Formats: sequence, structure tokens, C-alpha cells
Amino acid sequence: MTLSPDLQLGGGAPLALIAGPCVIESEEHCQYLAWEIAKIAGPFVFKASFDKANRSSVNSYRGPGFAEGCRILAGLRKEGYTVLTDIHEAWQAEPVAACADILQIPAFLCRQTDLLVAAGKTGRMVNIKKGQFVAPEDMRHAVEKVTSTGNQRVSLTERGSSFGYHNLVVDMRSLVIMRDLGYPVIFDATHSVQLPGASGNTSGGQPRFIEPLARAAAAVGIDGLFVEVHEAPERAKSDGANALRLDQLADLLAKVRAVASM
Repeated sequence: MTLSPDLQLGGGAPLALIAGPCVIESEEHCQYLAWEIAKIAGPFVFKASFDKANRSSVNSYRGPGFAEGCRILAGLRKEGYTVLTDIHEAWQAEPVAACADILQIPAFLCRQTDLLVAAGKTGRMVNIKKGQFVAPEDMRHAVEKVTSTGNQRVSLTERGSSFGYHNLVVDMRSLVIMRDLGYPVIFDATHSVQLPGASGNTSGGQPRFIEPLARAAAAVGIDGLFVEVHEAPERAKSDGANALRLDQLADLLAKVRAVASM
């Protein structure tokens, strides 16, 4: 699947990277991270959300909002970056497709028929994150909702499954099962180490497990690696507890790519 002239996903192409901050904090911050990640990784997919609609607390920062967020993402796209962002409601699909190359369906919304169909109708690539509550083989239903529009440009992302309260586990069999559906599979290494709601009004995380899980996923077989990156996770406005520190990205990417190429 072609993402840009220099970037492919699946079909035997080298491991693709999806990276960026959880949420748009400012235009300057997005530009800074996009530049820094590109220096480390080469061609990659820049990810940031204009709205985090599923924050733990009503008081948590959600992002700059729809109009401003789309303006910032469109600017990054004009600079040559391949852009991925979330949509949460069906009406957002068409306007967001004008400023992003890939529409992402959040894990909690992966069964929302209207949302999936609207995303498919745009013709953009649709990345569906597997819900923490969904068996991997059942993701075929989400895929079928998108492909019912004639759009075959679909990828699936593993981000862990609920395991009791405040904990996620990654069943590596999930990557094989979803890849068998015939679409590229991405491993979300940072959300997989999240501890949902474990810090009271925010989620916690265990970032020390990002690398071992990412290497394990690469050994099983994946087409892309998804990591949320921040230069100072302790200051991040969303998901800092499970984000990868920017200065650790080069080492992580080298190790994961080495495993993936074996």
C-alpha cells in the first residue's frame, strides 16, 4: 500500500513508522517533532490528534479543536509529511480527508458502523485500531464495513486487550490472526503499555516495556510500528505516562528494524 512516493506499508516493504505526539499541543510543537522524527527515521507517517474525545477526565486537555487542528495538519501535509489523525464522528470524515492522508478509527469506536463507512467513502486509507474488548478475528467485521464502500485501503492496529482493571496485555497471536485477514498490521507499542485510568483522573503507563514488546511484535511479523513520541513526556498534555521519549526513538527504531529484517 503506497503512503507516499517514498513510503510503503505492507507487501514486503520495510517496516513503516507512524509517530508523533498524542495530541496537537501547538503548531510549533508539531513542526518541531515532525522535523526531529524525520531526521531520525527518514520518511514516516506523522500522527497527532486534533481532539482527544475519550480522555479520562472532563478537565483533561483535548486538543486545539476541529478547525484549528485541521489547519495545522494541512500545513504539515503541505510541507510534505504523510499525516494520520483520528476521527470520532461520521461528519468529520470528509473534511478531515482534505487535510490528512490516513483516517484513524480509535479503538473504542472500531465497531461504529456509520463512522467506518464514512471513512471508507473518502477513499483515504483507513487505519482501524482494534478495540481492547474485541477478539482479533472479529476485526474482519470492521474491515468489511470500510470495504463495503469499495475502499480496500485498510490497515489494522493492535494496541493491547483489557486484562482486569487498569491493565492491558498484548497477545502476539493477534498480530498473526489480523494479518491473515489480508491487510497490513501495525503494532501500537506505546498504547499497549498504557494503564488506562490508573492514575486517578489520568491514565498511567509502563514505558520501559515499549522496546521489548515492539521487538516481539517485529519478530512475529508486522508491517508498521506506531509510537507516540514526545521530547519531554512528563510535560505532555496527553498520554505522557506511556509515551516514548524522543531521544530514545533512534535506538528503538534500529533494534526493531533489525528484528523485522531477519
